[in-house]
Parts: sequence; structure tokens; C-alpha cells
Amino acid sequence: MTIDRLNPMDPIREPKKPSGAGSPQRSGKGDSISISSDAVAKAELFAAMETTKAVPDVRADRVAAVKARLADPNYINDAVISMTADKIVDQLLGK
Repeated sequence: MTIDRLNPMDPIREPKKPSGAGSPQRSGKGDSISISSDAVAKAELFAAMETTKAVPDVRADRVAAVKARLADPNYINDAVISMTADKIVDQLLGK
């Protein structure tokens, strides 16, 4: 029966280090990356969506102002009703 070595190193001699060992060579150029226009557009969309999520759905100040106007009996008159009706018709017709 013969037993072969497990590795090619001779246990009696000191292993030689490769000649290129030491500090790594640095090139004169710095690292750089490039971002595609698609990635930039998606990042802008993500930022806009996050901003939109942070804004409350109901603007309480506007709701309070409208309630105060509607509570005033002098506010609702023929001119306000006519203007509101015109805006509703314009919105329904897509103007």
C-alpha cells in the first residue's frame, strides 16, 4: 500500500511566496459608474410616489373653509349656484 501526498508542498522546505505579493498596483483612473436614463426616470417616479404618500388625502384647511362658507346664509345666492352649475357642466363635457 502506498500513500500519496495530499498537496504538492514539500513539508521540509518553506513555501515560496509569489513574486507579485505585496500592495496591489493602483491605476491612475478612479472608479466610475453610469446610471441609465431608465433608472433615473424610475428613481424620480419613486421619489414622487413617496412624496405623494406623505401628503394627507384630505386637506382639512380647505374643508374647514368650505364648511364655513356654506354655513353663511349669504354665501349661497343665484350667482354662486349658476357658477357651480356651469363648472359641473364643463367638467361633464370635458371642457
